[in-house]
Amino acid sequence: MATDRDEQQRQQQELEEIRRSFAEMGARMGSLFEPPDTQEPERAQGPPALPPPPAVERERPRWQLVAAAALLVLLGTFFGWAAAQAGDDAPPQAAPPVTTTPATTAQPETTVKPEIRTVPSVPEQCVETAELADEVISRLNRNIRDERLFLALRDYTIASQACRREASP
Repeated sequence: MATDRDEQQRQQQELEEIRRSFAEMGARMGSLFEPPDTQEPERAQGPPALPPPPAVERERPRWQLVAAAALLVLLGTFFGWAAAQAGDDAPPQAAPPVTTTPATTAQPETTVKPEIRTVPSVPEQCVETAELADEVISRLNRNIRDERLFLALRDYTIASQACRREASP
C-alpha cells in the first residue's frame, strides 16, 4: 500500500512540475488570444529568437500567359468540334445532278466535267467484328469471365482477321 501512495505522490509532483513549466513558457510567450499587457515590466528575455525564414515568393503567372492558354484551349475545342462535324459520321450526300446547256453558235462550247465521288462501304465481316467486339467488352465490363467470354473472344479474333483480309487492297 505504501508503494501506491508513494507512486501517487511522485505522479502529483511530476504533474505540478509540468504545469509550472507550461505556465512559465506561457508567461514568456504571451497569449495568442489576448492582447499583450503593456503595463507589465520588461522581463528578462530568453535567448534571441531566430529571424523568420524568408518568404518564398512564387512568381504568379502573368495574365497574358493565362489568356493565351485559355485561347489555345478554346481554339483546340473548336477545331476538335469542327473535325467531328466533318468526320466520317456524316451521312454521304447524293451527288448533284450534272446539267448541260445546249451550245449556241454565238457562244463557245463549254464542257462540264462530272464530279467523281467515292462512297465508303464497309465489308460485312467488319460489321460482324464490331458487334463481337461490343459483346466482348460488355462481358468484360460485367465481369463475366467464363466460357461465354472465351467463345466471344475467339469469334472476334476470327472475324477481325477476316475483316483485315477483306479490307486490304
